[in-house]
Amino acid sequence: MRVDGETAVIPLRAMTAGEILDAAVALLRRHAAPLLALSLTLAAVEQLMLAQLRTFAALNPPLYYWRINSEDIDWVPVVAAGLASEAFIIAMLGAVAGAAAGPALLGRRIGNRELFARVRPLPALLLAVTLAALTFGAAIAGFLGVIFVYGLAGLATVVLTVDRTANPFTAMGRAVGRATRGGMRGALLRLLGYLVWLAIRLALGSGWVIAASTVTSVAGWTWWLDWAVPVAWAMANAVAYAALACLDAVLLLEIRVRTEGLDISVSRARSLGRDPAAALVVRR
Repeated sequence: MRVDGETAVIPLRAMTAGEILDAAVALLRRHAAPLLALSLTLAAVEQLMLAQLRTFAALNPPLYYWRINSEDIDWVPVVAAGLASEAFIIAMLGAVAGAAAGPALLGRRIGNRELFARVRPLPALLLAVTLAALTFGAAIAGFLGVIFVYGLAGLATVVLTVDRTANPFTAMGRAVGRATRGGMRGALLRLLGYLVWLAIRLALGSGWVIAASTVTSVAGWTWWLDWAVPVAWAMANAVAYAALACLDAVLLLEIRVRTEGLDISVSRARSLGRDPAAALVVRR
């Protein structure tokens, strides 16, 4: 669909799960430079933080830092911190992706300066820290709760930037409400997207390390794994985190089309000669 001379990368209609994933990748491609730069920066900081925790818990390379057969539980806080950092990074990137999604839906191209001007960083930071704390607590309590935190509340920063809610915690409540509509469809699609990109980043992060470590271990060259493995995971995570943030942005708009008639509101605004971007705003 072409609008205002540009191609709308997010269809203004209800979509299937596959179409949502495709639209998320299209949104990432349009704003790849800012999203991937921010994602790579945050993923690198994440690996530096986790490196300290892994050293303290004696979790060493070459691969997943997880002693599955050990009776020790030193790995629990490390994995919990990793999940919490993921929640934080995806939430912060979600604020940026949400700022990009509205114009992308309307067929408008915006520059990086306008993109970041729409982000609302302080409220987004507050929500991201809240989601990270909830994720860490759920992980420490047994990991099952992480699924519910991620599936139900993870759209909060996207709601914040798309709806322009005045109170950030209103965005949190609205995210839960939208994720649970239609038999938990939003939550289930968010979890599906996470699993898809988990498989991709496992392949990206571990594939070349496995091959290289197999060769170098024969010669006794294992020292390089201490830095190569975190670099591999930082790069793989950076791509996945940015893609998941874009998925959140597309998913929110699709939920609003499907359950709130956003497509009707945008079409009515256009027919009346009004700015269709106003249809995206739900300040209450």
